[in-house]
Amino acid sequence: MLRIIKIEVIMLFETNIRDLLKLLPSNRIHRAKQHMRELLIQKRRMLLPEERKSLSESILSQLEQMTCFRDAKTILLYYPKNNEVDVLPLFKRHKDKTLLLPVTHRKEMTANPFEGNDKMHRGKFGIPEPTTPPYLGDIDLIIVPAVAFDKRGYRLGRGGGYYDRFLKKQPHATLIGVGYDFQLVEEVPMLQHDQKVHRIILPSQTIQV
Repeated sequence: MLRIIKIEVIMLFETNIRDLLKLLPSNRIHRAKQHMRELLIQKRRMLLPEERKSLSESILSQLEQMTCFRDAKTILLYYPKNNEVDVLPLFKRHKDKTLLLPVTHRKEMTANPFEGNDKMHRGKFGIPEPTTPPYLGDIDLIIVPAVAFDKRGYRLGRGGGYYDRFLKKQPHATLIGVGYDFQLVEEVPMLQHDQKVHRIILPSQTIQV
């Protein structure tokens, strides 16, 4: 009887060790992501206001020339944080389109129509969000921010996983990532749930994935 119990304890211990070993690669990826995130956010913060404005305008100019942008009736943009590419000028230039902004709810994200600054408030992370109801129709185009991209289309986000969970539910939308040239890296550490973009727009080039 004692031998049977001992064997069961050993098997349980070995099972727990195997489970732990399965987690180690994922933990290493998370650490690599966080290290890359810290370095690139610091580099992005060093951009001077005039540099950011010039580089952002170069990206917006490329975006606005794309057929997928011109044809899109509904576009999800984002409210820039920590010197991210400034896409806010698009709200003034394209009032003929339905323009949306992300709204975070615990672990999920919705896309809500922008209907003016008087219908905005500070969200969960201090980022301005619309107070309008979530948009439930099809989204034609999603402009995705990131800390880093690679040429495969993988992105390193802000760290909450909100976009990955949201993009998984948008199979028909065109996904375009925007960033500065130094945000294009050789390889973004990735996990199984990470979502790819279809194109990446940098000041110097557009990458078709």
